[in-house]
Amino acid sequence: MRVDKYLKNSRLIKRRTMAKEACEQGRVYINGKVAKPGDEVKVEDIIEIRLGTGSVKVKVLSTKDNVPKNQAQELYRNL
Repeated sequence: MRVDKYLKNSRLIKRRTMAKEACEQGRVYINGKVAKPGDEVKVEDIIEIRLGTGSVKVKVLSTKDNVPKNQAQELYRNL
């Protein structure tokens, strides 16, 4: 699954366009490397998002598509 779509589906970033812009600005990392919006996310990948003054680091547990809002946190684990 594309990283911009994963960030939107997991509710880590509210909109896919915002996720795409964050990737283009070099604020999203997959396994320590800067991610492009079309980069693929796989189970066990580590994603780091740097927005504003803070950052979020998560481990991908699942890449399901169309997940209900109440199940979105099951897609990742905070590190």
